[in-house]
Amino acid sequence: MSDVAREAGVALGTVSKVINGQPVGESYRLRVEAAVKKLDYRINNSARSLKTDQTRTIAFIVPNTITPYFALLTHHINMALEKRSYKMLLCFTEYDRDREQEFIQMVRNRRADGVIALTYNPHLEIPEDIPFVTIDRFFSVSVPCVAADNFAGGRMAAHELAARGCRRVAFMRIGSTLTNEPSKRRDGFISGCLEENMSYECMLLEDGASEEEFGVFLKEHMIGGRLEFDGLFCGTDTVAYRVIRMLRGMNLRVPEDVQVIGFDGIRMFGDQDYVCSTIVQPVAAIAETCVNMVLSPDFGALPPLICLPVSYADGGTTKPVIESEKRAI
Repeated sequence: MSDVAREAGVALGTVSKVINGQPVGESYRLRVEAAVKKLDYRINNSARSLKTDQTRTIAFIVPNTITPYFALLTHHINMALEKRSYKMLLCFTEYDRDREQEFIQMVRNRRADGVIALTYNPHLEIPEDIPFVTIDRFFSVSVPCVAADNFAGGRMAAHELAARGCRRVAFMRIGSTLTNEPSKRRDGFISGCLEENMSYECMLLEDGASEEEFGVFLKEHMIGGRLEFDGLFCGTDTVAYRVIRMLRGMNLRVPEDVQVIGFDGIRMFGDQDYVCSTIVQPVAAIAETCVNMVLSPDFGALPPLICLPVSYADGGTTKPVIESEKRAI
């Protein structure tokens, strides 16, 4: 840094500010950047972390990036960290509970400055001396949690189906037995069904169960070639996509015979059409909120739970709203 300062004709502190992204005069910044390029100066991150006791890295613990929602979340968290000159340490667990705990121990060994995690270990031990933010799972008032408003999303799905003429509906979900925020999607849906005076049933499968059981459930409700339900709300877009394929395999048309709404807001190829009509999670806002919280200088004063608003998006698996029902949405 001293060599850069001499080459640029500025003080050592000015070089430090430019290197660390702090504001300086434009002419000084350009001179320092030119000197950095000429001298091929590189930051020694290991030495800097020893001096500051910071790695400027945040660990993100997530099951995988094969699941579209997890992939989208990973992208936005990485972008939010990059904007703040932090790096993401990506930790795949593949739902292995032991690996979740191992990654946390790795962070305790000063491999990262904090953790953002989407976890499934019911006995996860969270250290008190590390900033730790969870997604979709509330642990305690001392561990901030960020989630979409799942209850409101489930209620919204019920109202959207009712506004499109549905009178008998079902909720279908496969998921963890843990008590977490996504579990509230069912409660919100039931609440909305009661408000709309719609009859409903719930088909819930635990993680690891065969999704073919959804097909069995649907066939059990077929009478004379028609499905007893005219609307389905699925706990995720992935489930919705697979259920839609099952329905079409049963010679049922979507949305003409059965309307389907999913949850997440997944798009084909990541940025094109929605895979189905869906309750959209504000993924970018979730990521920004998580990063702001884990980097907060006043971490101990953060709220224990933040729920962000969801929205509805038409993905072609629902009918247009019936004019007389628009008031209900």
